Amino acid sequence: MIRLLYLLNKKEYHAPEVIEDTPTIFACWHGELLLIPYGYLPFRKKPHVKLVISEHFDGNLIAKTLSFFRFESIRGSSTRGGARVLIEGIKSLKNGYDLGITPDGPKGPRHEVADGIVVMAQKANVKVVLIEIKPTRYWQLNSWDKFVIPKPFGTIRYYITEAIDVSGLELPKAKELIQKGLLQHEQ
Repeated sequence: MIRLLYLLNKKEYHAPEVIEDTPTIFACWHGELLLIPYGYLPFRKKPHVKLVISEHFDGNLIAKTLSFFRFESIRGSSTRGGARVLIEGIKSLKNGYDLGITPDGPKGPRHEVADGIVVMAQKANVKVVLIEIKPTRYWQLNSWDKFVIPKPFGTIRYYITEAIDVSGLELPKAKELIQKGLLQHEQ
């Protein structure tokens, strides 16, 4: 279904030509993650990524679905196994993996950045790439994250930032930078 929705839409990429081939954290809002593989794969022909995915039932569905794109997962969240996820995420980054994170997931609040993304980026000394996925035609679920499903025959706009460095920033400033970056093209 994900591939079909992608194929049935026009695509616009507003992105850097290249993202350094070093371990990087890729982040998007929880409500926009359905088509995240196509925000990542243009920069990494061979996926070498682990996604932080909750242990909830919907997390199982997401992990299984994204495994078809050869994405691995780290299971847990800030509310379940948070310390383990941080340690495993930092270890994965240091071992050469990219990391995919929804900084407001798995339960929100919507569009508020949790600490984990900043802590992992700073401890592993990696940069963060922010991805906004904005379809022109979509269904929006009545869920906490206002989950977006693109309708066919529209345009999917990917807004992807240059890699940003949060290493020298205090936690509140880094979280604010990430939040602003992910809200630049809010619909």
